[in-house]
Amino acid sequence: MDEIQKTLLEQIAGLHEVPQGAYNIRTNGVSTKRNTTANIDITTKEDKQGIDIRIKPGTKKESVHIPVLLSQSGLTEMVYNDFYIGDNCDITIVAGCGIHNGGEKESRHDGIHSFFVGKNAKIRYVEKHYGSGEGTGERIMNPQTVVELGEGSYMEMETVQIRGVDSTKRFTKAKLSDHATLVIKEKLMTHGKQFAETSFEVDLDGEGSGTNVISRAVAKDDSRQVFFSKINGNNRCNGHTECDAIIMDRANIRAIPEITANHLEASLIHEAAIGKIAGEQIVKLMTLGLTESEAEAQIINGFLK
Repeated sequence: MDEIQKTLLEQIAGLHEVPQGAYNIRTNGVSTKRNTTANIDITTKEDKQGIDIRIKPGTKKESVHIPVLLSQSGLTEMVYNDFYIGDNCDITIVAGCGIHNGGEKESRHDGIHSFFVGKNAKIRYVEKHYGSGEGTGERIMNPQTVVELGEGSYMEMETVQIRGVDSTKRFTKAKLSDHATLVIKEKLMTHGKQFAETSFEVDLDGEGSGTNVISRAVAKDDSRQVFFSKINGNNRCNGHTECDAIIMDRANIRAIPEITANHLEASLIHEAAIGKIAGEQIVKLMTLGLTESEAEAQIINGFLK
């Protein structure tokens, strides 16, 4: 692994070296490093690009890392990763993609992650996207996440993209069984002429199921963002979606939340707010010795924390 790839790995997975536990590291279109454990098995798909991750019932306090690193300009790929998570598990999954493009050709990673989660399982899923490189070729990522949560299961998704991705379309779709819970926390920042579209669709099919979809976004320069969120209450359930965004310079942001109640006891709420940084906030920080740009950066960092 060269220095560029090491930097990408650190940015998307917080790793300075090969992780402990189960992992699969994909580099420039090829699986280059892999480790399995007694409870977590990773196998290569035979019919298409991607892997199957199978986690035994009752697995506790273990982790899976599946980062993707692209440092070859002009490389495009489509990957399918399927997770089969047994009953009563408690695990952390760290994914994400880093692209370094130093050339003129487009570099692109598209991926579909499908989760089949058993009863009473608990999953924390972290997915970070990062781009770097001085080349003129675009860095493009289009992730899709499909989730089926079993009875009594809990999943928390943290998705982060704050630097270097020219174009992204993120789509997440989930179906929840009885008493299942899904929490989604998105952090997104665009600048330059970047474009980002995120779309969440959650079907609350089970009795007592619930979801909370929260997006924090900042758009700078001439960048554009679109946020879609759709919650379908199909049983006695609770659903909440919230989009808070800061707009700067000449950027454009659209927030389109939608809630649909198909059951008398479906309790659903949506919120959306877009605004600029308040002038008094900047002035207050400048009185403490910060420059205007430093004050803006401090406010943004706090907003996205």
